[in-house]
Amino acid sequence: MSLRPIGEADLGHFEALLLDPEAVGPFQWFGWRDPGRHRRQWAENGLLAPEQSVLAIRCGDDFAGFVGWRRVESMSDCHYWNLGILLRPEWRGRGIGTEAQRLLADYLFAHSPVMRLEADTETTNYAEQRALEKCGFVREGVRRSATFRDGEWRDGVRYSLLRTDPRPWTAS
Repeated sequence: MSLRPIGEADLGHFEALLLDPEAVGPFQWFGWRDPGRHRRQWAENGLLAPEQSVLAIRCGDDFAGFVGWRRVESMSDCHYWNLGILLRPEWRGRGIGTEAQRLLADYLFAHSPVMRLEADTETTNYAEQRALEKCGFVREGVRRSATFRDGEWRDGVRYSLLRTDPRPWTAS
């Protein structure tokens, strides 16, 4: 399993995953959006920009999904990254999401001076909560009615990982 920039051959899989409510799964479908926006952003910057970026998750020759991160300003001259992940349905439940998020955390700490990474998920997304905890993310709390999806407001859970926190995968 590896992370790499989204290539032209990945675009069809990337867009199909984002535009299919069944493939996206129960926690990521927020309605129809501009279907061409990602292809336009890819043509402009390869989906690698200072404010927000995306990498493909590759399992051998297969596009398994993607990880992304966006810049969050905490003060006028300080920021941290908020990260997320989406796997194709056939790749879920295999530990790939955990490994991809580990690789992304290592990458972001190695290539940016941020102290903090954070991730959010719904309170009922137990698989993502387990994956984040396996990566060393610490549960900070519940954000009540943080997300509107499928006709109702839903509570979210915020996790963080600091540069100085122990990494379970490097402790051995």
